[in-house]
Amino acid sequence: MNFRIQFLKTIRVLLVICLFLPSYFSQEAVAHETDERRKDQVRELLRERIEAGLVEADLKVATQQIFSQKTLPTFYMNRGFETAWTVGGEPVAAVDSLVTAIMRSYQEGLVPDDYHLGIITEYVTQARNSKEAGLTLRPGLLVDIELLCTDAYLIIASHYSSGKVDPATFDSYWETDRRELDMAEYLQSALDNDIIITSLHNLLPDKPGYLALRDALSWFRQNEREGGWPAVSEGPVLRIGDQSDRVPQIRQRLLIAGDIAGPVDTTNTLFDEGLESDVQRFQLRHGLESDGIVGTTTLKALNTPIQDRIISAQINLERWRWLPKDLGERHIIVNIAGYDVRVIESDEIVMQMKAVVGRLYRETPVFTGIMTYLVFSPYWNLPPTISGEDILPQVQQDVEYLARRNMKVLQGWGAESTEVDPSTVDWSTVNQENMLYRFRQEPGPNNALGTVKFMFPNEYHVYLHDTPASDLFGEAQRDFSSGCIRVEKPLELAAYLLKGTDWTTGGIRNAMNQSSDETVKLPQSIPVYLLYWTAWAEKDGTVHFRNDVYQRDGKLLNALRSERPGIIADVRSTGSD
Repeated sequence: MNFRIQFLKTIRVLLVICLFLPSYFSQEAVAHETDERRKDQVRELLRERIEAGLVEADLKVATQQIFSQKTLPTFYMNRGFETAWTVGGEPVAAVDSLVTAIMRSYQEGLVPDDYHLGIITEYVTQARNSKEAGLTLRPGLLVDIELLCTDAYLIIASHYSSGKVDPATFDSYWETDRRELDMAEYLQSALDNDIIITSLHNLLPDKPGYLALRDALSWFRQNEREGGWPAVSEGPVLRIGDQSDRVPQIRQRLLIAGDIAGPVDTTNTLFDEGLESDVQRFQLRHGLESDGIVGTTTLKALNTPIQDRIISAQINLERWRWLPKDLGERHIIVNIAGYDVRVIESDEIVMQMKAVVGRLYRETPVFTGIMTYLVFSPYWNLPPTISGEDILPQVQQDVEYLARRNMKVLQGWGAESTEVDPSTVDWSTVNQENMLYRFRQEPGPNNALGTVKFMFPNEYHVYLHDTPASDLFGEAQRDFSSGCIRVEKPLELAAYLLKGTDWTTGGIRNAMNQSSDETVKLPQSIPVYLLYWTAWAEKDGTVHFRNDVYQRDGKLLNALRSERPGIIADVRSTGSD
């Protein structure tokens, strides 16, 4: 009896299943069909929005401009306009990674709002809330999220790899290789491998100088949140042996900046030897005369607001991002604003020396080159500007000026050139426009190029060279040249560049003091970077600041603040902007 009852129950269940099973599969089919239809709607709307943007060259989401108007269409065309940041009608985890990456751009001295942070967060929250409430998301919202997220990634990628500001737009001297990167392909790879954050981070400079300056920016910001550093009161010059109520203020200021290692005695008003040493350390970091005396210039540096130091760090981080990611295993860096030359091997400084650079109206240009040879005991073929502006007026007053300077007058170049007796020329009729002559200074101890010049051919005719005016290296601010870079240690630099050859130190010294020039090809060429850094940091965290001798920082700051956050580096697959 029990068996029969159980059997009948089973039959009833099977009948119910048979009755409802077709309906169940029918609902599943409808749901699947609906999902596919919505997916097609989103894909079609995405295509329409992008194509309309291409026609009008003005793609926007709400009030937000979409800047990557070449790379973004390529990215979606490559994937058949399939969505990348939304799946099944809702944002995927890659969006959260992107938001994290956008917020981290602040650490690099950039502005997260340049990358649609607010509106992405708003739209993603709206989409997820609607999904949780069981509401169907409108296709337009999903397309907006797609456009915003893709644009944000591409802009950050460009800013990290090439900078936010195109240096050529405000600095006509700028010339360096720009990184080539297929951004559309790069983004697709980042999505495929779930490495949104890492892929962007990998585009940043990885050199110790950039990393240390970024850490310094973080430290300055933290210090600013804690109130910054106190100002030192105005007053007379202070030096060792002086007593003053301002001395504890100086100690406190140096302590906060890290120029004093230990705790300070706030009651000690004596300017002692220890404080003198601390002041000298501060002065060296700021490119001041390191005399240990707190005068007008040092006091001004001490009282520079921390906000200004934050801005300096941001500006110079941007300059780092303009550089190629690979500077070369060996390379030479000339910091124009720092009056400094460094030879780098495997990210380590192997040689460092002072430099003299171009004065304000004859600025040393910012560019890169490849040093391939040097010239011992060089002639100096004066460029037209110097010949016309500097030498010609002197000759017109006294033709013997040329003999005193060991200069000759020539016509023509190379084998075709002929020497002209300066006394046979009516110099009163010669001017910059009609001058058919050129001046050449012969090798010798008074040659303006000194005993050797280091050549990396460029359109500016700029190079590194020795100088007879070695006393200028004792100056704190060394902008005295006509554009070329005078180096403090020419013998040591020549020996380094000729390492591994038959050239000995003695042989180099002899060649530097002979009566005729001698060209020597380097055994290995070396990249040279002429840069303009007004703030930089050493690997140990020591931060340096310099005066903006060419008044370029303000222009770059204005560009960083006002520049629309567009793309400098664009894709190879569709051409470049």
